[in-house]
Parts: sequence; structure tokens; C-alpha cells
Amino acid sequence: MLLDRSRFFQQILRLLSHKSSHQNSFRLAIMQTLSNSSAHTAPIAQDGFLVIDNVSKAYPTPTGSYVVLDGISLTVKEGEFLCVIGHSGCGKSTLLDMVSGFRQPTGGEVRLQSKPITEPGPDRMVVFQNYSLLPWLSAYENIYLGIDSVWPDKPKAEKDAIARDHLALVGLSEAADKRPGQLSGGMKQRVCIARALALRPQVLILDEPFGALDPITREELQEELLKIWTEHQVTVLMITHDIDEALLLADRLVMMTNGPAAKVGEMMDIPFPRPRNRTRVMESPLYYELRNQALDFLYRRFAHDDVE
Repeated sequence: MLLDRSRFFQQILRLLSHKSSHQNSFRLAIMQTLSNSSAHTAPIAQDGFLVIDNVSKAYPTPTGSYVVLDGISLTVKEGEFLCVIGHSGCGKSTLLDMVSGFRQPTGGEVRLQSKPITEPGPDRMVVFQNYSLLPWLSAYENIYLGIDSVWPDKPKAEKDAIARDHLALVGLSEAADKRPGQLSGGMKQRVCIARALALRPQVLILDEPFGALDPITREELQEELLKIWTEHQVTVLMITHDIDEALLLADRLVMMTNGPAAKVGEMMDIPFPRPRNRTRVMESPLYYELRNQALDFLYRRFAHDDVE
């Protein structure tokens, strides 16, 4: 099944093999893809900051319509950290793709501050598991290119300051001139997070951003993300397969039923006070109660063999 967003990444892959002659083309493609929508002009919607309103997604097949998601409704508050968990094939990435604008619902609507989401925009930035950095550019240049594409008319000194400030935010000032091939997996993902935040999005969309990292690096970046979110309070939607990660990071956990025709099975409020400390959270008796509730949902009530 082809993703709508694949067309965008195919452009990037073609440019990877023709870097010298296509820098300007790449910048133009980024600008056209992100669009020129403003991040802070619309009033906050009365029905919620981000609203996923009875959304369904189906694809035509030779044997009939294949329903991936069926009647998903969620309201996300401004500044909320929401995690989505579920087995492979339950449509988690499809749901976030519709929030990001890479795909459109078959039925229902996604709205950000009352405005329907119909395309990608810099008010919603995505961090993927596979980094998506341009290998011929340094960490600084990867961030600067995004800033320059969205705000081409800003003074160069201001764009430079934004890029360097966000490198410092993720602890990579000393690695500014290193290319992705010289960075560890954790450092690459820090660059991706810095690049996304540098565009000052209203919603940060994280699609299993730590899934490819070793356990130690994963925990380090979880702590980094907690710190960044505490300081900036950006609204976050994050896919994870890790219950412990969700309980540490999220305000609420959305648990999806199995696909096809997946739905929201349960919503779990995570009441641990912020700022959060991993040790204090894991020492709380409530932590194991919530963890067991999520495990019961995923591995007893909706057991899955993880075959796509």
C-alpha cells in the first residue's frame, strides 16, 4: 500500500543523487510542500485545539474497500502530550499522517484551531524513525535549510541564530559542522527534533522517533524530550510501541484496537505530576496499575501476532 507522503520522499531520494545541481530545486520543493500557512493566526477552536472528528480511512482493492481506520474521534488540548499505542497494522501512522496532512480521510475531518487540515504545513512538523536528514549537509545546514525554506525573507543573521539556538537546545552545538554520517543514531534524532522545533510548530508529530535506538540512548532522548516539552509546551502526538515510554512522557494514552477497521479502544489518563522524574514515576504503585491495565488491553483483550 503506497503512502501519499511517499511522493515527497521520492523527490528527496532523487535529489540525493544529484546534490550539486539541485540544491535550489530541493529548497523549492520543501517550500511548496510545507506551504506558506501561518502558525499563529487562527483563533483557538471552541471544540478543541486539535480535533479528529469521526475520521475513517479506506483504500480500494480488487476485492472491495479495505478499511484501515473506522470512526476515530479525539480532541487534543493545546500543549497536551498524547501517545498512541497499538499493535502493528492498527493504523497509528495512518492517523498521524492525516494530522500532518500527508493523507486525507475517507470520511470525517481533522481540524487544527477550527481550520480543516488539507495539506502539510509548518504548523505541524514530523519527526520520523529513520531520521530523514540530507547526508551532504551538516547538522547546522540541515536545520538552517528548513528555516530558510519556511521563512526565506528573514534576515540571514536571524535564521542563523534560530538554527544555532536549536542545536544548543538538543545539546549539539559542538557537532554543528558534522554531517549525518559522522553522527550517532541518537545525535541524528536530536538534529531532527531540533529541525522540527526550529520551525516553531503548533503540533509536533513523532512517529516512533526512538524505535531504532539502543535502550540507553532511548532513555537519554526520552529525558531530553521531557525537558524540551516542559520548556516549550508544544502539543505533541507520538506513536510508540513502548508502554513504559508512554507512561513517562504522556498526559494521555490512546490505545487502538487491532486493524483492519481499527478504532480507539481505550483512553488512559496518566496523572503523574510534572516535571516528571523517571525514578519517582516507576516507584509509584499507580505506575504498575496503569502499566498492567495497558498490558491487559494489548496482550489479552487485543492480542496480536504482529504479522502485517
